[in-house]
Amino acid sequence: MITDKKKVYLKVWGCQMNESDSEIIRSILVQCGFAYISQEEGADIVLLNTCAVREGAVRRVRSYVHELRYRAKGRKLLIGILGCIPTHLKESLVDDKNLDIDFIAGPDSYRRLPSLIHEVQTKQKKASDLLLTKEENYEDIIPARNSGINAWVTIMRGCDNFCTYCVVPYTRGRERSKNPKAIIHEIYRATEKGFPQVTLLGQNVNSYKYSDWDFTRLLSEVSQIPKLRRLRFVAPHPKDFPQELLEVMQNHRNICRHIHLPLQAGNNRILKMMNRNYTQEQFLSLVQQMRSFFPTIVLTTDIIVGFPTETDEEFNDTFEAMKNIEFDSAFIFKYSQRQGTLAAKRYPDDVPQVKKTERIVKLNELQKNISTKKNQGHISEIHEIIIDAETTSKSKDHFQGRNEGNKIVIIPSGPYKKGQAVAVRITDASAHTLKGTVVSFET
Repeated sequence: MITDKKKVYLKVWGCQMNESDSEIIRSILVQCGFAYISQEEGADIVLLNTCAVREGAVRRVRSYVHELRYRAKGRKLLIGILGCIPTHLKESLVDDKNLDIDFIAGPDSYRRLPSLIHEVQTKQKKASDLLLTKEENYEDIIPARNSGINAWVTIMRGCDNFCTYCVVPYTRGRERSKNPKAIIHEIYRATEKGFPQVTLLGQNVNSYKYSDWDFTRLLSEVSQIPKLRRLRFVAPHPKDFPQELLEVMQNHRNICRHIHLPLQAGNNRILKMMNRNYTQEQFLSLVQQMRSFFPTIVLTTDIIVGFPTETDEEFNDTFEAMKNIEFDSAFIFKYSQRQGTLAAKRYPDDVPQVKKTERIVKLNELQKNISTKKNQGHISEIHEIIIDAETTSKSKDHFQGRNEGNKIVIIPSGPYKKGQAVAVRITDASAHTLKGTVVSFET
């Protein structure tokens, strides 16, 4: 369809799922004759793959589009917004005269991108495709991955949990799982191309179900793939995390002893309003079970402060839960009311912004102290890291890698390369970073 090699620049906002989807988008367009470039300048088409989970992301996308049009200075440039923002805001996005975009496509419409672009080019009119389907898994598409350390592998799409604050079931559709054979084939290809690490992705990976395959079986099979040095998965839901999953982790040493386990809130009334389907007590029990299997497991989490009607006493339950659990790190957010969610329909956003700010500052300070203490506990230990950057943002004299717990480790520069495994003795630590000296490395 395209013969003049239209140049495409793709910018990604949001979660790991967006990163994975971008590799699918690149694959589809390259097969149709498009060429990718690594910068906005010189592009004929700019695609923005977006996230709608928080209002701030929507504002940043709008601002970027305005800046893009200004920098184009009248040059013919097609702009398409993809992903969750289109299925969240729908046609109001493409009809917004102040935004001036040419086409939109939802997460299940990427196969139609060449047709949408052709439609805009030939008919001189805006185009859209926002259809969500229970069938689309892109399992026949081989992702166009850049070279790197980690390969994102999506094992399922959509979500059936309907947490009241979350737009994902409305922007990404209902839950469906990919054929395990397609998943395993994709991982074989990734490891053969030199990716030492794979991360299995899903809105709730432990809901994976395909025929007689569940996530426990899938994880066990994937972990046995040759050349797969590290295997991660995100994100499981606390409500249905089986003990069998921990047993599989115990039996396969290449599955990282790191679990991202979203708490969201530590108060039972708020958890019920969120439709999280577990109590604080059940969450604490699950954490204890995980630590009984793996005493040094790295646990990370997500927290929302200022959910509608949350009182100071209920926020304090979250504070105490975090203090008790001692996560290695936490992503902490202010509640952001999202149009179309059950929370937006049922509950007024009545916690003042000043109160939300006060709470997030308090939790961030707590978590900083916990993270510092836990990281300093690693001093003198030897960690295997995989080099993922040959310079750091602060120094060209240092390399960066990540350990099994996905923590950043900084080492002096040396005869190492990306993807190489290095044994490091930890000598210093802060809340966010470990530092060390090399003990040995693979040649």
